[in-house]
Amino acid sequence: MEEKKNFIHRNEGFDCGHCGLTVPSQSGSCRNHCTKCLYSLHVDKEVPGDRESRCKALMKPVSLDMHSKKGQMIVHECMRCRKMMKNRVAEDDDSESVIALGLEVLKG
Repeated sequence: MEEKKNFIHRNEGFDCGHCGLTVPSQSGSCRNHCTKCLYSLHVDKEVPGDRESRCKALMKPVSLDMHSKKGQMIVHECMRCRKMMKNRVAEDDDSESVIALGLEVLKG
């Protein structure tokens, strides 16, 4: 998994390509996944916010990880090219969806 450097700040709302929820921009941070189903889109290539990926496929939340400085992270896998990326769990993410993802990881 690539180490993310030179983050490009983007604070944009979007309509989720998985569940259809209209996700607003996030105050004080950057939104990169759906707050309800936790899915993301493969829009960044090398650096978060670069919007240079040609793939544009859905990225499925596949596991949770813990980062010593960033806290709980959602690991996303692109459903087309299989690229893996990590994104912070946001304060307004649906807690039941985060817990369910953690339970799926434990089930193996």
